[in-house]
Amino acid sequence: METVVLNLETVNLTDEQFYHLCQDNQTWNLERNQKGELLIMPPVGGNSGNREADLIADVTIWNRQSNSGKVFSSSTIFRLPKGGYRSPDVAWIKRERWEALSAEEREKFPPLCPDFVIELRS
Repeated sequence: METVVLNLETVNLTDEQFYHLCQDNQTWNLERNQKGELLIMPPVGGNSGNREADLIADVTIWNRQSNSGKVFSSSTIFRLPKGGYRSPDVAWIKRERWEALSAEEREKFPPLCPDFVIELRS
């Protein structure tokens, strides 16, 4: 399967509307690029899912030893500075940047670009 790209230029979803769209459709992997296009991502297969899990475990083990930040899976969408909403396979954020966010920002789509990401080719 390939990623489906929908042009939503005429819809102009707000941040809040996009958040609720994702919450109401949790069986779909949704992202939005900086042009406002909605990206519907297909699920990954077993091999890709296993490689992703291994990488998350490796980064989590490193982070537990350094206690320097927070690790996130591909289930987390980040609201990027130029308007995109992306969910990398693995993301890491420095602790002080994460703690600078409000409780609401942490609960929804964190409005920042992670300090480190890993994106696997499926």
